[in-house]
Amino acid sequence: GSILRKTQLTFHVSEGGGATMPTTTVATPLPSIGKMATVDCDDVNMDPDMEFLSDEELEREAEGFKEQGNAYYIKKDYSEAYNYYTKAIDMCPKNPSYYGNRAATLMMLCRYREALEDAQQAVRLDDTFMKGHLREGKCHLSLGNAMAASRCFQRVLELEPDNSQAQQEVKNAESILEYEKMAEIGFEKRDFRMVVFCMDRALESASACHRFKILKAECLALLGRYPEAQTVASDILRMDCTNGDALYVRGLCLYYEDCIDKAVQFFVQALRMAPDHEKARLACRNAKALKAKKEEGNKAFKEGNYEAAYELYSEALTIDPNNIKTNAKLYCNRGTVGSKVNVATVIVTVCIFISLLKLGKNERFVCILCCSYMDTEQYEEAVRDYEKVYQTEKTKEHKQLLKNAQLELKKSKRKDYYKVLGVDKNATEDEIKKAYRKRALMHHPDRHSGASAEVQKEEEKKFKEVGEAFSVLSDPKKKSRYDSGQDLEDDGMNMGGQQRGGPWASGPGNFFFQFG
Repeated sequence: GSILRKTQLTFHVSEGGGATMPTTTVATPLPSIGKMATVDCDDVNMDPDMEFLSDEELEREAEGFKEQGNAYYIKKDYSEAYNYYTKAIDMCPKNPSYYGNRAATLMMLCRYREALEDAQQAVRLDDTFMKGHLREGKCHLSLGNAMAASRCFQRVLELEPDNSQAQQEVKNAESILEYEKMAEIGFEKRDFRMVVFCMDRALESASACHRFKILKAECLALLGRYPEAQTVASDILRMDCTNGDALYVRGLCLYYEDCIDKAVQFFVQALRMAPDHEKARLACRNAKALKAKKEEGNKAFKEGNYEAAYELYSEALTIDPNNIKTNAKLYCNRGTVGSKVNVATVIVTVCIFISLLKLGKNERFVCILCCSYMDTEQYEEAVRDYEKVYQTEKTKEHKQLLKNAQLELKKSKRKDYYKVLGVDKNATEDEIKKAYRKRALMHHPDRHSGASAEVQKEEEKKFKEVGEAFSVLSDPKKKSRYDSGQDLEDDGMNMGGQQRGGPWASGPGNFFFQFG
C-alpha cells in the first residue's frame, strides 16, 4: 500500500582517482497514504499507473481531462463535464482553473452551494483569477447573499475596472439589498402583497435563495393564497426535508385552512428541526388553544348549556384574529348559540361578516355571509351575493350554492304548508294528521255559519288551504317533491330532485352542524 519514490544514487569517486561506480536507481518506500509526504499535486488517491508519472506527465493527463470536460460542457452534458473536471482536480489539485470550471458546471446544475466552495477554492489558489471571483459572486447572489456577492464583484472591478459583467452584477446585488429592505418594511406594516412583489423581484437574481422563497410563501399564506404558498414550501422540502421554515409554512397553510390537527404535526416537526423557531412555537400554541376552546364550546352546545358555549366561542375568537376561516366558523357557531337565546345575536353575526368584507373582498367570506342570510331567511340578499361570487369564480360549488339560494327564495314566496298546519318541517305522519284535524275543525265552514260574509269567505279559504296542505304533506311522494322545492302546480319546471348539501348548504339553525 505504500507509494514508491525513485531515488537517484550519486557517483562515488575514490580518493586515489579510481573508477567511479555507475549510476543506479533503487526504489525506496514512502510512508502509507495517510502519512504521505507533500508533493506538487497534493495528497490524492491515484490510479496505480499514475504513481510513477512525473509532474509534467500529471499535468498533461489533467489537461486532457479538462479538455474532455470542456467538450461535454459545450454539449451541455454537465454531469459528464463535472466528472472530467473532478478527474482533472484529482490529478492536479493546485490548478485554480479546474476548480473554476467545475464551479461553472455546478452552477449550470443549480448546485450553487457546491459551486461556491469550488469558486472560493479557485480564488484561494489564485487571488487574481477573475473568473473565480465572478463565479463566487454569482453563487452568493443566487443564494441571496447580496453583500458577499458585491464584495466579489468589486474585486473583479479592481482587477479589470471596465468589466461590464461585474458592473451589471453589482447593480443586481444593490437591487436585491433594496428589495430586502422594502420587504422588511412591508412585513412590519402587514403589507404582504408588497412583500410578495419584492421577493418575486429579488428571486429573479437570487433564484436559489430559500430565505426569500420562505418569506414569500409565508406572506402568500397570510394573504389566503394557500395553494401557492404550499407549492413554494413543498419545492423547498423536496430539496431539503429538514428545512424548519418550510415545515412551518406548510403548517401555517393548514392552520389557516382550519386543518388544525395536521397543522400541529407540521409545527411540531418544524420545532424538532429548529427548536428555536419562535413563529412555529407560537402558531403551534395558538392552534392547540383554538382547537381545545372550540371543542369545549361544541361540548357545551351539545349539552344544552348555551350560555357557557357562547362564552367559550367568544374566548376562542380572541386567540388568533388572523385565522379567518376558523374564526368564521366560530362566529357561525356563536350565532347559532345566540339564536337559541336571542335571535338578535345571529343578526350581529351577519353584521360582523359585513364588516369583515369591507376589509377586503373574499369569496369565502361572501359565502359565509350568505349562509348567515340563509339562516336568517334573508333569501333575496343571499341570492344577490351568491350571484356576485359566481361571477367572480364560476365553480360547480358556487353554481350549486346559487341554485340552493334561488330555490329557497322561490320556496319562501309560495304557500308554506307546514305553517298552514302549524307543524314543524320534521313533523311525523301522525303529527301531521293530528294538526290537520285540529285546523280543519277550526276553519270548517259550518263552524262559522253565523259569521259575516267576509269572515265566512276567509275561513272557507283557510279550510281549503288546510285540505291542500294535508293532501301534499300526507302523501310521501308529494311531500318529497314539495320539500325539494319542485313547483307542484307546474311539473314541467323540473326544479325538483336537487341534491341539497355541500359545505355551504344551510337551512335555518344549521350553523353548528355546518361548521362544527
